[in-house]
Amino acid sequence: MEYLKILGSGSALPVVNRNPSSQVLFNQNQFFLIDCGEGTQLSLRKHKISFAKINHIFISHLHGDHYFGLPGLLSSFHLLGRKKELHLYGPPALMDILNLNFKHSYTQLGYELIFHSTLGKTKKLLYEDKGITVYSFPLNHRITCHGFLFEEKPKPRKLSQTAIDKYQIPPESRKLIKLGNDYCNGEISISNDLLTESNPSKPVSYAYCSDNRIKTILASFLKGVTFLYHETTFLEAEKSRAKATFHSTTKEAATLAKLLKVNLLIMGHYSARYPNTSPLLEEAKSIFEHSILGEDGLEVNFKSK
Repeated sequence: MEYLKILGSGSALPVVNRNPSSQVLFNQNQFFLIDCGEGTQLSLRKHKISFAKINHIFISHLHGDHYFGLPGLLSSFHLLGRKKELHLYGPPALMDILNLNFKHSYTQLGYELIFHSTLGKTKKLLYEDKGITVYSFPLNHRITCHGFLFEEKPKPRKLSQTAIDKYQIPPESRKLIKLGNDYCNGEISISNDLLTESNPSKPVSYAYCSDNRIKTILASFLKGVTFLYHETTFLEAEKSRAKATFHSTTKEAATLAKLLKVNLLIMGHYSARYPNTSPLLEEAKSIFEHSILGEDGLEVNFKSK
């Protein structure tokens, strides 16, 4: 994973300088779109993010500020002549909504839309390729809601050609050594001296926690995560409001980040009552110093943190 781009950091009510929830995660020359509030495709254009590189879209739940931009985006893909299949992940009812929309607008997509349900009460594998795995996990909200965990796979170290020649290592053993296994040449067991000095970068992971009233079990789903996005809709003074609406405060999200020992907490989903988000950041940093505001247009480079 290379970087994250925040397309929308607002919550349900519109604010002039904030779009509703949406992010893109860039990995191996493709974008993973996470949530798709109104204005998402305009934000994609604004930040020059190629529609053609979006092959996977993840929708956390069916509150409008997280998916109302999706029907329009799917239609734009069609109008642009897309032929490549698109994978969509979300609650089962999402496809009911989309099918109704397509039916009454007489829209027939020119590409295959493949749907994957996130329904479940445990951590669930959604997608895997040679470089990354993506899981869903349940969140605690007023309606069914899931977060998403993106985990980069470890990159194998390179074998030393000198060592290959010295110990006459057969091809079938080389892959196992790269994955951390020892190699025995009949006399001694050897491993580290078979590898080059250059280590690949440490794998990173990113968790997207959408609308959520934090429960203790959440930490077990996110053990070892390096970068955390968690909604911070309210200041701690509005905790009663947060409880009533099944949202989180800045202090609650920061406390979770501190418990998980993440590299960085990215905040977002701010209530419209906060035209100035500085107090939210100040409050979060009082608990967890490595907190930042996930404002529209922010780019987080995972490899530089």
